[in-house]
Amino acid sequence: MLAIVKLALRITTTAFDSELQALIDACMEEMAGLGVVITTESDGQPSSLQVQSAIIAYCKWLFGNNADAERWRDVYHVKLGQLQTMTGYTDWSAING
Repeated sequence: MLAIVKLALRITTTAFDSELQALIDACMEEMAGLGVVITTESDGQPSSLQVQSAIIAYCKWLFGNNADAERWRDVYHVKLGQLQTMTGYTDWSAING
């Protein structure tokens, strides 16, 4: 997922890898806590393109000094809402306890 996020952010250096990985992990943790089921490949990368696009939006929102941060925040929240209502993406027991 790190390589995908770096490509989306147009980053070629490894200088920000740990910061970006922390954002990816935080996003996946947040989504899982909100009941979004995240299936992963053997390398830990989310297998769903919908989940991947939500993670990209989250990283574009929170990484660096982005003039479009508010727009990416809105994109992330829309994608999160979509995932929470799509069949196969929600674990209601995670939400309802």
